Amino acid sequence: MKKLFGFIFISLFISNNTKAQGLLKGNNEVFTRQDTLRGSITKERAWWDVKYYYLDIKVNPSDSTITGSNTIKYQVLQEYNRMQIDLQKPMDIYKVIQDGKTLKFTREGNAFFIELLAPQTAGKTKELTVFYGGKPKVAVNPPWDGGITWKKDGNGKLFIASSCQGLGASVWWPNKDHMYDEVENMLISVNVPGNLTDVSNGRLQSVKKLKDGTKTYNWYVSNPINNYGININIGDYVSFSEKYDGEKGNLDCTYYVLKDNLAKAKEQFKDVPRMLKAFEHWFGPYPFYEDSYKLVEAPYLGMEHQSSVTYGNGFQNGYRGRDLSGTGWGLKFDFIIIHESGHEWFANNITDKDIADMWIHESFTNYSESLFLEYYYGKEAGYEYVRGIRKNIENDKPIIGHYGVNSEGSSDMYYKGANMLHTLRQIVNDDEKWRATLRGLNSTFYHQTVTTKQIEDYLSEAVGMDLTPFFNQYLRDTRIPTLEYFFKDNTLGFRWTNCVAGFNMPVKTTLNDKEKWLKPTTDWLTDSITVENPNLKIDVNFYVAEFDITE
Repeated sequence: MKKLFGFIFISLFISNNTKAQGLLKGNNEVFTRQDTLRGSITKERAWWDVKYYYLDIKVNPSDSTITGSNTIKYQVLQEYNRMQIDLQKPMDIYKVIQDGKTLKFTREGNAFFIELLAPQTAGKTKELTVFYGGKPKVAVNPPWDGGITWKKDGNGKLFIASSCQGLGASVWWPNKDHMYDEVENMLISVNVPGNLTDVSNGRLQSVKKLKDGTKTYNWYVSNPINNYGININIGDYVSFSEKYDGEKGNLDCTYYVLKDNLAKAKEQFKDVPRMLKAFEHWFGPYPFYEDSYKLVEAPYLGMEHQSSVTYGNGFQNGYRGRDLSGTGWGLKFDFIIIHESGHEWFANNITDKDIADMWIHESFTNYSESLFLEYYYGKEAGYEYVRGIRKNIENDKPIIGHYGVNSEGSSDMYYKGANMLHTLRQIVNDDEKWRATLRGLNSTFYHQTVTTKQIEDYLSEAVGMDLTPFFNQYLRDTRIPTLEYFFKDNTLGFRWTNCVAGFNMPVKTTLNDKEKWLKPTTDWLTDSITVENPNLKIDVNFYVAEFDITE
């Protein structure tokens, strides 16, 4: 009978031959040139390194437009005179200026190609200014459907926000819209109606009142930041603040909410210092002390905008009041505060270079929820939670997407990814070593963009074994590895099946209630046993299946 992570799963035996050998390709997908222009490091992107943005915009609620400019400072890596800047329809670029001269440009879909006149000498720093405007795409179902949300709060005041993960920041402002090249710092100036407040990333430098009754909020970001993490949040906000005594000293924490929600926020947002304490324990110091931590109420569920995390979970525990694990533990914390803030370490500190590797963001952050629970309620609480979310795994396609075309992998990057990491922790079998491994990730790749290979190589070295087959199985294949075993004449036979070639993960079991580690491969191995009526059980914390073929 086949057993799946501790629960009976009635099915026919699935052999290695039921699916094609090797790594699964996933569903057939057709990608366009626009996908390539958006998702690859084109020649027009590769020759320059973005250093600084000055995004200066006016948000016009009366006609749902955004107008303004982005001044781009960059370093020339190699001589070339054609630059790609991205801005999605129906937004448009009106003018581009460098060294006081107006430059010519052409548009191909959502990519603009600018012809530069001045010499672009390797090693030199240059800048240009892009003027643009239009009605950005409206987010129909944010944050999953990206764009701008134009709403009103309960008092009829405007409530506006951006959210654009996956779709890209170029949905509302012009930039080099690819994950591999993060801007090192930036100034964000947002002009809004005078009765409203804009909250963006970093620290507020100044607020300027204009003669027309509007206000311009100037926010400075001093740390590298990914494009989709840059945001605007505009509303009738009030704020309160506190200082968190963290690993790097005092961290300024400021909270912005609609006026009517102030009392509820002061109670619910107590999860923030709890989150910081737990995650600094597990992952190391909060990565953006210089830019502070902000939690900002938004007209949608929430997103991991760097140093400006957005929140719309209704001031309640769980995910909109629900426990995604079905264990009860998911109601012990506010899902959006914990999950989206966890992205400050995995997504904002450590950022994937290609969205195909978004598991680096989501798997670790989904797993962080169980670590939060473990920190406050004990190991078994965290373990029960991460096992509970397995019911949400679909195994529909590989977790890693297609490279170079802005293609995400399966949503299993959340729940399956978390259980992959939880399984890896069982292999490590040393809690302090595991904690050091997680903290080491954040120090080794501090403020960097990375590839899956870099993360795999780091974890292999930290764990002390070649994890290539392990990651091939869980990231690039949809099958659940199955431990096939039998008992015969005082012998235990075992092997891995339903898995990739070379899969050799050690697994913790109990043989008649006595702990026993096995080191299966895809070939049959045997071990002598001396127990009567043998009964083998796999530790439920391994995300695997088992099949007893004893006759």
